[in-house]
Amino acid sequence: MVRIIMHGCNGKMGQVIAGLLAGDVEAKLVAGIDVRDEGKNPYPVFTDIRECDVEADCLVDFSTAAAVDRMLDYCVEKKLPCVLCTTGLSEAQLAKVEEAARTIAVLRSANMSLGINLLLKLLKNAAGVLAPAGFDMEIVEKHHKLKVDAPSGTAIALADAINEELDNTYSYIYDRSERREKRPEKEIGISAVRGGTIVGDHDVIFAGADEVITFSHRAYSKAVFGKGAVQAAKFLAGKPAGRYDMSDVISV
Repeated sequence: MVRIIMHGCNGKMGQVIAGLLAGDVEAKLVAGIDVRDEGKNPYPVFTDIRECDVEADCLVDFSTAAAVDRMLDYCVEKKLPCVLCTTGLSEAQLAKVEEAARTIAVLRSANMSLGINLLLKLLKNAAGVLAPAGFDMEIVEKHHKLKVDAPSGTAIALADAINEELDNTYSYIYDRSERREKRPEKEIGISAVRGGTIVGDHDVIFAGADEVITFSHRAYSKAVFGKGAVQAAKFLAGKPAGRYDMSDVISV
């Protein structure tokens, strides 16, 4: 039985994961961390992570960027593996993630869904064929109006997967409003849409002469991310220190 601490337990994703674990025979939610606690959770909740003294095998983080530093410090101190799902981290925080991974197992992924992580692999193959043939590449991502970071971490991960296949020779553009020139050849455009309750839509467009190929992924509920996070926690428990991502999980 994998014992899990949920960091951000009273947020939307925290509640989704709690619901999934309630019926899981292989993992159990043993404690939660959140800035607020109304006493409604069937497990102990700590408003200060430093006060959490519950034994666990892994921590799952769906919180805010502002809470990540203290969470990493806690996991390093407790030698607790961490599934880091919060996006919008600064360069300094990303460096801290790498530093923590020297001491503990850290699994970080811009998107926890199985479909997106399969898409990352497919895009590498597509880019290797289509980019040399002169296809232009654009990414359009759509999320709900409450999402604070743009573009999404997933959109950047999709662009990075393409760029890695192309030896990182492409640049990214997020806003063309101030530019009056034709599209450069080695450029990946990334556009963000925010509105309503869109869970997460990503379209990767390969536009060539007289033909367009589009790879699309639609998330219809947050459960797809929660299932991936739980699967990742089960995978990470007991792993040696190092950096992991969802490609490690789906390759098992």
